[in-house]
Amino acid sequence: MKNILPIDRFLRFLLAIGLFEAAYFWLSGTPQILAYGVGGIMLVTGASSICPIYKVLGIGASQAACSLQPALWIRVLGILALLGAIVGGSYGSDFLTRKMFLEDFNAMNHFYKQTLFFTGKAEREKAIANYDLWVPAFEKFQGKYSVYRPYVLRNDAQFSADLVQVNDMMRAVKDPVKSGDLQQAHLDLEKVRPVFQTMFKRNGFSMLSVALVDFHDTMELMLDTANAKNVAQTLVLYEQVNAKLQAIEAEANDPEIKAIRFELDTLNALAKENKLDAMPAQSEKLKTSFVKVYLKRG
Repeated sequence: MKNILPIDRFLRFLLAIGLFEAAYFWLSGTPQILAYGVGGIMLVTGASSICPIYKVLGIGASQAACSLQPALWIRVLGILALLGAIVGGSYGSDFLTRKMFLEDFNAMNHFYKQTLFFTGKAEREKAIANYDLWVPAFEKFQGKYSVYRPYVLRNDAQFSADLVQVNDMMRAVKDPVKSGDLQQAHLDLEKVRPVFQTMFKRNGFSMLSVALVDFHDTMELMLDTANAKNVAQTLVLYEQVNAKLQAIEAEANDPEIKAIRFELDTLNALAKENKLDAMPAQSEKLKTSFVKVYLKRG
């Protein structure tokens, strides 16, 4: 006996889609299995219009009410909504999990790059400080992505081995960084970068996309200070944002990238000239120029 109303069926289908997408794109291990299981129950009960729990609790709708069909236009609208949830949810999940991975990578990789830089400059104290931050950051990154794989990395059989290789390299330079030959440590650390670069290229990432995500987070901090008309902090953050934009320019320096450079340097000039009222509008121009590039190539 049917005991689920059409609107209830629609909501179950919608919930099933959400759970399947969460399981496929976002979850791993036991939570993933549970999401698939509950999603399957929602799908079967929605398709059959029968909910055993409703029967046990005696709260289901009548057979007659459940057999009533909504108007054709409502059914078409419902189908389109479900298709939109499938397509939009899948695309959005792929995009967001890719972005999340890049943000996690850049957060970890920042300390690697600083360690590399200071070993090259023979500044042991700063090299040690950044190495000591890189180790736990990498362990956290490796731990997370050894268990969970975003969709973009799902079929990369080499990924886990790459993380193990980088971990070995990181451990091997501990003594040279702490008390040994910094130049040799720098040369050994240089070997880490090609491992990551090959991994990104193998999975369809461009190094430009990595640099764009890295630039974005620091740029947002600068935009906040510019909108608050905080000249001193804007000038301080410019140095960081400028360095990250140079990494982008090393990968590509076409007119769209040059537009970002122009807007960034203009904002910096306004801050230097103490033109407070012009800074918020210029920060919006900088963000617009970046978003244009990021949506197409990030």
